[in-house]
Amino acid sequence: MISANNITLRIGKKALFEDVNIKFTEGNCYGLIGANGAGKSTFLKILSGQLEATNGSIAITPGQRLSFLQQDHFKYDEFSVLDTVIMGNQRLYDIMKEKDAIYMKEDFSDEDGIRASELEAEFAEMDGWNAEADAATLLNGLGVPTEEHYVVMKDLNGAYKVKVLLAQALFGNPDILLLDEPTNHLDLDAINWLEEFLINFNNTVIVVSHDRYFLNKVCTHTADIDYGKIQLYAGNYDFWYESSQLLIKQMKEANKKKEEKIKELQEFISRFSANASKSKQATSRKRALEKIQLEEIKPSSRKYPYIDFRPHREIGNEVLTVENLSKTIDGVKILDNISFIVGHDDKIAFVGGNEHAKTTLFKILSGEMEPDEGNYKWGVTTSVSYFPKDNTEIFDTDLVIVDWLTQFSEIKDATYVRGFLGRMLFAGEDGVKKMRVLSGGEKVRVLLSRMMIEESNILILDEPTDHLDMEAITALNNGLIKFPGVLLFASRDHQIVQTTANRIMEILPDGSLVDKITTYDEYLESDEMARKRHVYSMAETEEDN
Repeated sequence: MISANNITLRIGKKALFEDVNIKFTEGNCYGLIGANGAGKSTFLKILSGQLEATNGSIAITPGQRLSFLQQDHFKYDEFSVLDTVIMGNQRLYDIMKEKDAIYMKEDFSDEDGIRASELEAEFAEMDGWNAEADAATLLNGLGVPTEEHYVVMKDLNGAYKVKVLLAQALFGNPDILLLDEPTNHLDLDAINWLEEFLINFNNTVIVVSHDRYFLNKVCTHTADIDYGKIQLYAGNYDFWYESSQLLIKQMKEANKKKEEKIKELQEFISRFSANASKSKQATSRKRALEKIQLEEIKPSSRKYPYIDFRPHREIGNEVLTVENLSKTIDGVKILDNISFIVGHDDKIAFVGGNEHAKTTLFKILSGEMEPDEGNYKWGVTTSVSYFPKDNTEIFDTDLVIVDWLTQFSEIKDATYVRGFLGRMLFAGEDGVKKMRVLSGGEKVRVLLSRMMIEESNILILDEPTDHLDMEAITALNNGLIKFPGVLLFASRDHQIVQTTANRIMEILPDGSLVDKITTYDEYLESDEMARKRHVYSMAETEEDN
C-alpha cells in the first residue's frame, strides 16, 4: 500500500495540491485523471520520491518495492537492452554486477568466497536465475524482437526505447507500479499486450493516461484531480464520468429546490413580518431561512474544445482510386503494389505497427510525396484536409496564429477566424501568439482549427491525438463521429478507431495491404488477424520516433 498524508505542493504562490489524503491499496489499478496542468505527473513524482512536497508525507508499506516508468530516454544509452530492463529491480542488478566482479578476480580470497555465497543466496531468493528470461518475455510481449535484446540502448530507435523502459518498469513484479502515459508511442498491439498484463497484475498500479479505452479496460478505481484535491471513485473512467456528472446534476437539483424554498420563505417574511398576528411565524421562517445552505458547485478546471467538421460541399460517388502504388525509402520497400477504392461513406482506419508505411501513404495521397510506381486519383467533387504526424515545418514561421489561419479561410476576417480559435480554447490574446512558440497540444488544436475552417469533405489524419488531453480527445472523437464526409486516419486511440471506422486497413511489414469492411474490435477478434498479428510480432517494423 502507498498513501499520501496531508500532501501540499506550492509552486510560487499557487497551491497545486492542498492537504491531499488518499490511499492506494494492493490488488487495485487506479487511473489518475485531470485536466492538463492539474498535476497528474507531478503527483506521481511526489509518490515516487522524485519530487518533494511542500508539506505532508508519503507512506509505503515496509519492505515493498516501488517501480516507475522512466521518462528520460537517454539515461541508459550505454547499457544493453536486457541490462536496462533488469535495472527495474536495482537491488537484483547490483547483486548480479557485484557477483560478476568477485568471480572475475584473479586473487579470489576467503572473504570473497563468503561474500559471493551471501550474494548467491540473496540472488536465488530474488529468482535471479530467471531474470534474463523474464526480461526477454516482457520485451517480446511488447514487440521488441529477440535480436534487439543484446544491443546497446543508444542504437535502438525511439519506438523500441519506449518499450524497453516500459519493460523495465514492469520487471520483477514490483509491489507498487507508477506509470505516466505508458501507451504513448506504443502501437496498438503493444497496448493490447499491456492491457492484459495489467489486468492480471495483482499488486498496486497507479496510471496516468489520455487513452479512455485503456483506462476503462485496466482500472478498478479512478482518482480525479480537480480544484487542488483528489477525489477517489470506485470504477473505471466511464463510471467516473457518469458518477461525476450525476453528482453535479443532483447538486444542481438540490440547489434548485433550496432556492425555491428560500424564495417562498422570503416572500412570507416580507409579507407578514409587520403583521402582529403572524410575527411568530415570520420569525420562525427567518430561522429556517438562515439554516438553508446552498451546495457550492465549483466550475471544473476541465475545458472541452468544440470540434465540428462541416464540409462546404457534398461528396460524390467517385472519391479515391489507388492503383498499384509502391514506394521504397532508404532501400526498404514501404508500400508494395497497393490498390484500393474509397467509397463516399467510408471511414477507414489504418492500423498496425507499420507507422512509417501509414505516414508514407498519407503523404502521397496529400501530394507531399511522389510514389515510385502506380497512381492515385481523387474524384472531382473531393476536397482534402491533411493532418500530418510531423508538423515541424508548419510551425517554423514568425506568423501569429490568427494570421496563419486566415490564409486557409475563404472569409478573410479576423473576427471570423478568431471564432474557430475560440472553439479550440484560444481565448483573447492567445490568437496573437507566434506559431513557433506553441506547445505540442496547442499545435494540434491549431491544425484542427485549420481543418475546420477549410471545410473539406475528406479528412486525412495521422495520429491526431498525440499531445492532446483527454477532454480534447473526447471532443475530437465526437467531431469525427459526426463528420459526414470520408475519413482516412491512423490513431493509437482504440476508442476513436472503434467508434469511428467502418473499414480497417493494415499495411503489413512487407508493404502489402489487408483491407476489411468491419469494425476494429471485430477485426482484432478474427482468426486471420490473430495469425497475422503473430507473424507481425516476429518481424515488426517501426518508424523512429
